[in-house]
Amino acid sequence: MTIRILICDDSAVARRQIARALPSPLTTRLEFASHGKEALALLRQTRFDLLLLDLNMPGLDGYEVLKALRREQLEVMTLVVSADIQPEACRRVQALGAMGFLAKPVNRNALTDLLRRYGLYAPQQDGNALHTPSPQESLALTDYLQEVANIAMGRATALLARLLNTFIPQPVPLVAPIARAELSLAISTATDEGFSAVCQGFVGAGLAGEALLLFSDSSLEEMARLLHYSPSDTTAPDVEILMDVSSILFGAFLKGLGDQFDVRLGLAQPKVLGRHLPVSTLLEYHGNHHHQQQLLCIEIPYALEQQHIYCNLLVLLTEASIRSLEQKLSYLTE
Repeated sequence: MTIRILICDDSAVARRQIARALPSPLTTRLEFASHGKEALALLRQTRFDLLLLDLNMPGLDGYEVLKALRREQLEVMTLVVSADIQPEACRRVQALGAMGFLAKPVNRNALTDLLRRYGLYAPQQDGNALHTPSPQESLALTDYLQEVANIAMGRATALLARLLNTFIPQPVPLVAPIARAELSLAISTATDEGFSAVCQGFVGAGLAGEALLLFSDSSLEEMARLLHYSPSDTTAPDVEILMDVSSILFGAFLKGLGDQFDVRLGLAQPKVLGRHLPVSTLLEYHGNHHHQQQLLCIEIPYALEQQHIYCNLLVLLTEASIRSLEQKLSYLTE
């Protein structure tokens, strides 16, 4: 029996990795969708046995796809595959009808177990894959790094959500090469509103750079409440909040990055760049020093809109790190 499988993910890297994680004896016919609207269009036209669905995608995300499947009574067994590993994310998708949840990168044994549980795979079957090949997109370094960053971000988000005891919508990370001098113009928080910032350098196995947290001043009071801080706890509560939140995000993200590259990143001491200043002022150091140097910038814009908390996590990799990254990523994708 041929199993028709639809893989929906905005990342071409993730689509390939998920397809490769399918058990090899399984007789399959694969099709791919790069966003939620495309997946729904295919599901309306063709009956699939299995949908492997990403959650966080631009436009129509995985949550909306699950709602549409229920609303339109489109019958397909759905497994969510996501870097967002918050327990609340898992609970929400199961409430919307997903049969299971797999963390990225997909573990073949875990996927095989779920397929066996739902009767889509038997170990003794010997089939020949009838894969409909994925479009042979020419993938750049930024494509691979975006998926690596997505997985690392999932770990950082889950840790912060546990600390704050709240669900954090996971954004899509933005990855792009950029000159130091252009940094303050490019990031999504580039406004005249007051921000405070912490930075921390890192180095290891050919990789070097720094992580920055830009935190909106309007968010500090609500963040203090979520962290159960009292004004009497410290003489500088704003600094305490900045250091605590940055420590969680930097540590979890950089560990997630290092784990995927199989390297251990050494961290420098964090420092406060400034407080209650425009983003352009906080980032003057980057514009005034080696302003023509190219960086590889990962930006993760967090927004807890109900709590009015906004911050941006930036990870800046030096120009010298790019060759090392290319070597490591080529090894990961073999």
